[in-house]
Amino acid sequence: MTKRVMRGLSVPRAMIECFKQEGISHLFCVPGESYLPLLDALYDEPTLQLISARHEGGAVFMAEAYAKASGKPGVVLATRAVGAANLAIGVHTARQDSTPLVVFLGQVHRRFRGREGFQEVELDEWFRPLAKWAVEVDDPERVPELVQRAFRVAKTGRPGPVVVSIPEDVFTETVAEAVLMAMDAPRPAPAEEKLRQIEAALAAARRPLIVAGGGVKRARAEQPLRLVAEQYSLPVAAAFRRHDVFPHDHPLYVGHLGLGAPAAVVETARSADLLLAVGTRLSEVTTQDFTWPLPHQTLIHIDIDGEALGKVFPADIAVMADAREALLALLGRNIAPSWSEWAAARRRAYEATAMLPQPPRNIQEAVIAVLQAELPDDGVITNDAGNFVGWLHTFFPFRDRHVYIGPTSGAMGYGLPAAIGAKLAEPKRVVVSLSGDGGFLMTAAELETASRYGIPVISLVFNNRMYGTIRMHQELHFPRRVIASELGEVSFAKLATALGADGVTVKTGDEFAAAFKQALTAVKPTVIEIMTEPEQLSVAMRLPAP
Repeated sequence: MTKRVMRGLSVPRAMIECFKQEGISHLFCVPGESYLPLLDALYDEPTLQLISARHEGGAVFMAEAYAKASGKPGVVLATRAVGAANLAIGVHTARQDSTPLVVFLGQVHRRFRGREGFQEVELDEWFRPLAKWAVEVDDPERVPELVQRAFRVAKTGRPGPVVVSIPEDVFTETVAEAVLMAMDAPRPAPAEEKLRQIEAALAAARRPLIVAGGGVKRARAEQPLRLVAEQYSLPVAAAFRRHDVFPHDHPLYVGHLGLGAPAAVVETARSADLLLAVGTRLSEVTTQDFTWPLPHQTLIHIDIDGEALGKVFPADIAVMADAREALLALLGRNIAPSWSEWAAARRRAYEATAMLPQPPRNIQEAVIAVLQAELPDDGVITNDAGNFVGWLHTFFPFRDRHVYIGPTSGAMGYGLPAAIGAKLAEPKRVVVSLSGDGGFLMTAAELETASRYGIPVISLVFNNRMYGTIRMHQELHFPRRVIASELGEVSFAKLATALGADGVTVKTGDEFAAAFKQALTAVKPTVIEIMTEPEQLSVAMRLPAP
């Protein structure tokens, strides 16, 4: 640990020193008068780049995705109740995705607190159910202490969002003494007794399966996961929207347990007699509406968060440990695999569902084929929420680590701002976002942000003029009674041009291929509007002819 003692700092300067101590290089905001002194102090700080977004929802999605891509906490600044309300969706996303995020909110003047001052709300109480921790700092001397604590809480255990509100007059005060100390997040290792229990359980298994989640990604444990899988011939399934946790072309990869997962992939999870869940909270989507683990299955649950163990399902063996430490400790154990034939069969079952039809049957499949052929191996894909992403989830082969960023919260409007955050974290990599027309328009104003800062992300917008996922559920439950899910005509290509980006509309696979190749070399943002058939609601569902 490195300790520094600094004296006579302004509150904004003390905060900036805390940011620098965490290795933060980018902050995201919509400016507000309640924290103007902090903005003014950032004017003189060359090591921190402040990205001013068009909406707090966009800013917080940028910060959340920046955290996923960089491995550092995301930082977002906003003002009082109005800004806080707008960014609440990102706090929820960071909570469900276990993303380290620190939100700083300007609060009303201390003299006005409790009088329903302009834009006043009890911010710490408001965010307490959403955030991992929420606190209001009304004593200037405690600013360094509590800001550092905010970062520690956001990073340690199961990472998550922390909200810090600071009254606007506190920003004008001075801190007599600030003690600044860098602290690494603890990485607990499993006890030897637990390892022996896992060893014995695997020895008795005949159809084991690893379910790998976001904890593996956060711990940068993809390589140890691969080594464990290979050493013991263990098949691996990816938890919901954790596609890049294991290479899809590996013979031990058996599929993604997400929305609309193919029956063969779900059958793999349900037919296993032992589940080794590593770094996953066994969410509703991953477990297909909590329909497994089944009573006859042995569940070994490894997670850094003790509260996650037994929260959804009781585990036969519960291990509170960092995913990387646990996987490394499992190497070289006395485990003789007897399930290689079963693993190979489940791989064949996965392959039968993941083959992209040739030739592509629709433009969505043509888009995925072009992405497979043209996207660089280290290219990053972000996605919004919606049925359009089913083609990506089903057919795109993720081979490298840290190449996918998506919201397990299912937040609409995520794709474009997430791409901006990821590109700022990884400026040398190609970043592509996938959105439907409904979700894209929720944060499309951030195209101007990308244009203003020269951030050349590529946005693919699948336009079927409807909220497609909701329409699908309407057709399943209330056929032909369409209400509220239809949308109007929007030219996203023209919108892109108006906001300083390149824009093009395509209707065929060949048109998309040409547009995408051009976008790969563009120096400003590009929107490729992909006109899709409204009848093709999802990968598996098409409306019958009227």
